[in-house]
Amino acid sequence: MRYSFLVFLLLCTSAIGQYNPTKTINYKKADSIALAHSGQSLRNLPLLTHELTVNLKTDIEKFRAIYTWVCTNIENDYHSYLKTRKKRRKMEKDREAFLAWNSSFTPKVFERLVEEKKTACTGYAYLINEMANLAGFKSKIINGYGRTPTLLLDAENPPNHSWNAIQLEDKWYLCDATWSAGRILLDDDGPRFEQKYDDVYFLADPVLFIKNHFPLEKELSLLDETPTLEEFIEGPVMYKEAFSNEVIPHLPKKMHVEVAKNEIITFDFIVPENFDTKSLHIDLNNRGRDIMVEPSIKFLQGNIVRLEYKFERTGLYDTHIKIGEDLVATYVVRVHRK
Repeated sequence: MRYSFLVFLLLCTSAIGQYNPTKTINYKKADSIALAHSGQSLRNLPLLTHELTVNLKTDIEKFRAIYTWVCTNIENDYHSYLKTRKKRRKMEKDREAFLAWNSSFTPKVFERLVEEKKTACTGYAYLINEMANLAGFKSKIINGYGRTPTLLLDAENPPNHSWNAIQLEDKWYLCDATWSAGRILLDDDGPRFEQKYDDVYFLADPVLFIKNHFPLEKELSLLDETPTLEEFIEGPVMYKEAFSNEVIPHLPKKMHVEVAKNEIITFDFIVPENFDTKSLHIDLNNRGRDIMVEPSIKFLQGNIVRLEYKFERTGLYDTHIKIGEDLVATYVVRVHRK
């Protein structure tokens, strides 16, 4: 077991820096196959996996069919999540005990998943891993911290999320089927799952993925340098629209920023080739008052766009960076007197 894990780490390390975006690949056939098998039982997983992949040529297309099927056929169960979170909290001080429990717990999760097609993130990651293995791919369940706009963390929080690494055509990628499947809505009638498939977490760029996914085993970030947990927690809030627009928050490194009145503050983002800056703007919220401002924008070397803005009044500002109507990142800026 230890040997196989070391081999996995070596493979991950060798793949660092080899990430290639797959947006040029046409997934229409893979997605249509997944749709054609909608509602199929999980009781014969080898047969389902075969039917999803047999008529596809490339490894990436085959895994896409698996991923799309899982995300569009499995319901995120909030009650399962709460039970898992409670257990995780009991073991938050003992990482080895947590990993051992999680390993023994996933098969039990899978039993319920087969019966009801409902699960929490552990079940999504386990199912992706099982189907990927059946299709002949190397895969890994990753446990760690998921950070969302409504779920902020501190250093005392236990691990709260699971996702996958997958090797396709000699390269390792990251994906999160739980977050691709939809979202949990908490309303007056209690929690309910809204299924809304979004492939932004499918084979995502590790540099962007690390902004809201922190693995317990840092090597599984697929990065040369992984930030510390403290740096991860202190970073800006990031939204899934950052993935769909392929923009990566670069500076400031921390969500909470202080600046003097009439001093220029800068926000740097790594952007894709041929990025159009016209739709970039900042929305400020101060004491419940919303203000849209147009920052000065310039391109720097290395595909970095810099937004510059001068706060002329003191106060505390929720500073939302937007591309058109898409909210991509939030900072909290405290403006003080000189």
